[in-house]
Amino acid sequence: MRIALISYHTCPLARLGGRFSGGLNVYVGDSARELVRQGFLVDIFTAAHRGQRVRVTNLAPGLRLVHLPAGSGRSRTALYASYRAFAARICRFARAEGPGYDLIHAHYWLSGLVGLELKRAWNVPLVAMFHTLALVKHQARVGEDEAPERVEAERRVAAGADAVVAATEQEKNVLVRLYGASPFKIAVIPCGVDLNLFRPRDSRVARRRLGLPADKRLILYVGRFDPLKGLDILLRAVARLDDLTGVQLVVIGGDRGSAAERERLEGLVRDLGLDGVVRFVGPVAHARLPWYFSAATVTVVPSYHESFGLVALESLACGTPVVAARVGGLTRTVVDGLNGYLVSWHCPEAFTERLELLLGNEGLRRRLAAEARASVRAFTWPEVARRLADLYVTVAAGRETARTGTLSG
Repeated sequence: MRIALISYHTCPLARLGGRFSGGLNVYVGDSARELVRQGFLVDIFTAAHRGQRVRVTNLAPGLRLVHLPAGSGRSRTALYASYRAFAARICRFARAEGPGYDLIHAHYWLSGLVGLELKRAWNVPLVAMFHTLALVKHQARVGEDEAPERVEAERRVAAGADAVVAATEQEKNVLVRLYGASPFKIAVIPCGVDLNLFRPRDSRVARRRLGLPADKRLILYVGRFDPLKGLDILLRAVARLDDLTGVQLVVIGGDRGSAAERERLEGLVRDLGLDGVVRFVGPVAHARLPWYFSAATVTVVPSYHESFGLVALESLACGTPVVAARVGGLTRTVVDGLNGYLVSWHCPEAFTERLELLLGNEGLRRRLAAEARASVRAFTWPEVARRLADLYVTVAAGRETARTGTLSG
């Protein structure tokens, strides 16, 4: 089968931690590589960078990344205005290539709109995955700059797709309850982690390699600079720790697109008296993250919502305990008291309490660390790709049955 993977608004090779780059990018890239290993041919379509023309990059045998021009800008508002034109460019590319595609898999709501256009043009099935949902963000009560068209677009995509992938049962329930999606076409497939890349390294070696202090307890944050991620809660929680002399908070993420949010956070650091305690590293290449996880004493994920929470999964795979908000997919991977702690309240005091417990009790931290990697062994990209492959075959067979009245092959 030839698969057209749509990642319209963000390139899977983008450096993580930027305004529009995170777990979705990892999912697209890693799942595509595994699908190719299982015999599929995959083209990933994404918006070209400014001034860039059509560019095709061979990422692996059977896997290509196709950048196509996307209109006047890269903001979500501009991409929304140009999604039909982007779909038309994909159609022209496909006609020039010849063989065509057997199935479309669209990631995020903007890609879903592109996918609906391609489904009509090609008469092939569409699988959609949202990764985040606007109504869930609204319920989290954190200021979000969302396009007003997004909720209706998500409803259209959920209704028009032949199948929808949800990362958790919770996400499936939200799609049914808030978006009116049919539960019969929602497949729950958890996200994965590369256990070969994300594995424990010697903490002392990792700290030397990264230039991090050997004698401090390191708290790690990895993620976008976005109010939804709750980094301000973590900063306030660290400020409340009894003894800051032996603590450093390492913050990974942010790019030029999130400069205003970084400036706000740096101002909060100054106001809280955390100068010298907080170290902003900036965005980090995905392959370098295991060294940071291995160097850390604990990773904190204070988000108001996570559809799955790949950062927690990757940290645990490296043997580092996680303190996380009890939201979304984090409740699937972080097992309270086994490999970390879940915090039920979005207030600094609750996170401080768990951090004090872990930072002050090395025996407890070691016990949680010992369970961390084993707790996530079931979440692998080969397993994700196997389940996606089963879904693709089922959806394609269902479409063929509807078209001819008999199962093909």
